[in-house]
Order: sequence, then structure tokens, then C-alpha cells
Amino acid sequence: MKCDKLLAALNDYVDGGIAPGLCAELERHLAGCNPCQVVVDNIRRTITLYRDGQPYRLPVAFRRRLHTALRAQWKKRHPGPGKDRSGR
Repeated sequence: MKCDKLLAALNDYVDGGIAPGLCAELERHLAGCNPCQVVVDNIRRTITLYRDGQPYRLPVAFRRRLHTALRAQWKKRHPGPGKDRSGR
């Protein structure tokens, strides 16, 4: 199995809704492919964080950068009255 095939079946694999034969093939690939292991691990962690519903406190500097970037994107997509998309 190649990485692109694993990535195509990843959602079903992580959700546990994949055929047993394909599941075994994916697990063999994962046993020898560190990049794919990292991807699957990150997805599982994300699902766990989301499912647990516990807030995750972002570092202050990161939170400020994130808010600044989100505001900039919002302004690009939602210009005020009389302004075009460039903000003029």
C-alpha cells in the first residue's frame, strides 16, 4: 500500500468503519511508515480533544496572532459598506 491510498481511506480507518482486509493492509503500512503514523496519531488526538469537549488554553501570543489573522481574513471577505474586497 502507498501513502496516497492510506490517506484516501483514512477517515473510515480512524472511525473504525473499514473492511477488515483493508484495515490489516493499512496497519501493515502504518507499521513501516512514520509520516503516516504521525498523520493518524494527530487525527486521533484531534478527535479525542473534540469529543472530550474540554477547552484547550492557547498561549497568549499564539491566540493574539490567530485573532489578528482571523480578523484580517474576515475583513477581506466581508468589506464594510462602500468598500471593495481590497478595503478601498
